[in-house]
Amino acid sequence: MADLRLIVAGAGGRMGRTLVKAISETEGLALAGALEDGRSPLIGWDAGKLAGLGDNGVKLIGDPARLLADADGIIDFTAPAATLGYAAQVAQAGKVHIIGTTGLSASDEVAIAEAAKTAVIVKSGNMSLGVNLLAALTKRVARTLDNSFDIEIVEMHHNQKVDAPSGTALLLGEAAAEGRKVDLDKVSARGRDGYTGVRKVGDIGFASLRGGTVVGEHTVMFAGPAERIELVHKAEDRMIFARGALHAAMWARRQKPGLYSMMDVLGLKDF
Repeated sequence: MADLRLIVAGAGGRMGRTLVKAISETEGLALAGALEDGRSPLIGWDAGKLAGLGDNGVKLIGDPARLLADADGIIDFTAPAATLGYAAQVAQAGKVHIIGTTGLSASDEVAIAEAAKTAVIVKSGNMSLGVNLLAALTKRVARTLDNSFDIEIVEMHHNQKVDAPSGTALLLGEAAAEGRKVDLDKVSARGRDGYTGVRKVGDIGFASLRGGTVVGEHTVMFAGPAERIELVHKAEDRMIFARGALHAAMWARRQKPGLYSMMDVLGLKDF
């Protein structure tokens, strides 16, 4: 089978540079293009040089339309507005779109679902194997334990992260809510401050910490009478997210148009 030709969106950022490096190290993949915001001072830079690989001849540009005809898909860890633009163009071209962007609104999710009618979209708040196994375990534990066990999700990231709770924390919250057969929006407790009163039975709480250069740490706590269960994942290198995204892209090339998650990719949907 021919190499899977992938465009990296946000190629000038930390995650984008990691993806460029990961593609260069993965057999069966080829870098088909590198995208960046058209206003970025990095437009015109060599993607390989930015990734620490030396020049590879792929320059950062701002127009995906120039690249999509000769590519199989886009890997996209950018920002909601950019992701929606890419989703529309990828859908028109009928290609693969791997979305690791976080901070998406409910209306953004609707637009992405619409794009998935003609594109193969894999979207996840976290692409790592470990985190998605953690989500599957969270769902199973939440299903097993009753409301005498309070669920709290604590996450910490570097001081440059702009959204909270993290996409991974929300992914874990959704897993817990699915295990309990409840709507996360109705039981989510965030940003406690001041005199809050006692904790509501059945709430799923979130706490967000920011500081230093932390790649990502997540803990799901099940706090019951006289005992506590904690499920923990600590990311040490962004490469784990890149490898997961590339695994998703290789899986996606064999699928029909639709909206998928990493649970589909890893066969954990019914765990």
